[in-house]
Amino acid sequence: MSMKKKYQGVVVPLVTPLTEGYQLDRAAVEKMIANLQASNAMPFVLGTTGESSSLPTSLKKAYVLEAVRLKSADTILYAGISSNCLEESVEFANYCFDVGVDAVAATLPSYYALSESQMKQYFEQLADQLNGPLIIYNIFATTRMSIPLPIVDELSFHPNIVGIKDSERSTERLHEALALWANRPDFSHFMGWAARSADALLRGSDGLVPSTGNLLPAIYRDMLKAVQEGDEDKAYGYQSQSDVFGHLYQAGRTLGESLWALKVLMQEYNLCGTTMMPPLQALSTSEETDLKIALAELVEKEEIQL
Repeated sequence: MSMKKKYQGVVVPLVTPLTEGYQLDRAAVEKMIANLQASNAMPFVLGTTGESSSLPTSLKKAYVLEAVRLKSADTILYAGISSNCLEESVEFANYCFDVGVDAVAATLPSYYALSESQMKQYFEQLADQLNGPLIIYNIFATTRMSIPLPIVDELSFHPNIVGIKDSERSTERLHEALALWANRPDFSHFMGWAARSADALLRGSDGLVPSTGNLLPAIYRDMLKAVQEGDEDKAYGYQSQSDVFGHLYQAGRTLGESLWALKVLMQEYNLCGTTMMPPLQALSTSEETDLKIALAELVEKEEIQL
C-alpha cells in the first residue's frame, strides 16, 4: 500500500449466519460485525463466503439491512450483487445503495461462457445503471472465467467502477495488475487470494478480502500495519498464521465444504452457528469434532488471542 485511496484496507467476506429454519441469525450478525470492528476490518456481505448464490432475495435484503444498522460511521460497507440476470443485479444493487451500502461487487454471470467483448459489455451495462460504485469481482474458481486484465483496465475508467477484487491464483496476474493500478488514485486493487496477501500488499495492493478474517481479523490488521511500517519479516509472519488457519478449514475440502468448516470454527468462539443453506450441507459430527480439536491446538501453538 503506497497511496491513500477511498476503497482500501481489510474487507472481510462475511459468512451468512443462519438459524436452523434457514432465516438470518441477527444476533450472530451483531457478534460477527463487532468482531470486525474490534480489528478495524470492514464487512462485505453476500459474497462467495456468504453463500450468496443460494440465498433468497428476502434473506439478502434482511442481511443488508442488519449490516447497515450496525455500520459505524468510519466503515465502508460492501455487498455482493452477483446474479445470472442483469436486471436482478441492477435492482438489488440500487436497493443496497438506497438503504445505506457504500459499494457493491459483482462477478460475471457464469452460466454461459462469455467472450472478452461480452465480459466488457456486461460490466458496462451493469455500471451504467447503478446509483453508486461497483467493484469488479474476478473469481475463476466459481465462474470458470478469467476477466483479462486489459478488459479490466478499460473498465477501470468507467465513472462507477472503482476497483477489482481478484481471487484468481496467478502470481503473474497479480504483478501485472499492480503494475497497472497500484498508483491509480481512482481505482483500487483488493487481493482475494489469501496465500499471497503479504506479497500483494508489499507490491502496492490496496487491500485484502480474506475469509479467515471471519474468525481472526486481527491477523490481517496486523499484517497491514507491518507493511505500512516497512516490516516485511513481520508481514510474512502474519502471512504464515493466515496460511495455517486457512489450511485448517480448507485443506481437502471443496469450497462449499470449507464454508461449513469455517462456520464450525466460528461457532467455537460463539460467533455463529453451523447451518448451511442448501445445496450446501454440514459434514459429519466426527469431522466437526476433529476440527474443533485441531483449532484449539493451533490457537495454543500460534499463541493467538481470540
